[in-house]
Amino acid sequence: MRKFGMKRAIVGAAIAALAMNASAAHAATATATAKARILQQITLTNTSDLDFGTIVSGTAASTVAVSTAGAASCGTGLTCIGTTTAAGFNIAGTSGALVGISGPSTVSLTSGSNSMTAGLTYSAPTVTLGASGGTFSVGGTLNVGANQAAGNYSGTFTVTANYQ
Repeated sequence: MRKFGMKRAIVGAAIAALAMNASAAHAATATATAKARILQQITLTNTSDLDFGTIVSGTAASTVAVSTAGAASCGTGLTCIGTTTAAGFNIAGTSGALVGISGPSTVSLTSGSNSMTAGLTYSAPTVTLGASGGTFSVGGTLNVGANQAAGNYSGTFTVTANYQ
C-alpha cells in the first residue's frame, strides 16, 4: 500500500507542476509611464485698493457700490465725491494654468469704535494665466448707516489664488 501512496504523490506533484507551467504560459504584462507636471510657484500682488471715495452721509441708510471695473454708484440720500477704484491683483505663475480665486464675501471698515460693512464682488472665480500672468479685481457695496459718524474708515481682506 505504500507503493500505491508513493505513486499517487508523484502523480500529484507532476500534475501540480504542469498546472504551474500552464498558468505561466498564460501570463501577461503591461507597462505604465510615470509622469509629473511641475508648476511655477504662484505670486499674488495687490496693485490697487478698494476705495469707495469720499461719502457725505444722509439721514437714511444707503449704499455705495464700486464695480469690479471701478465705476461707482452712489445710493439715495448720499453724496459721493472723488475717485473710486476696485481692488486690483496681478497673478504670476505657469502660463496656460488655471488659477482659482477665493476670498471673503464681506469686509468690515472701522474708524475708532464706528464701523460699516461692505459686501465684496470678485471679477472672476478663475483666471487662466497667460505669458505675462493674469489679473482680477474686487469691487464691493458699502452699507452706509443713517447719519454715519464721520471718520476715515478702513479694513483689510485677504484673497487667495490656487492652481486648479
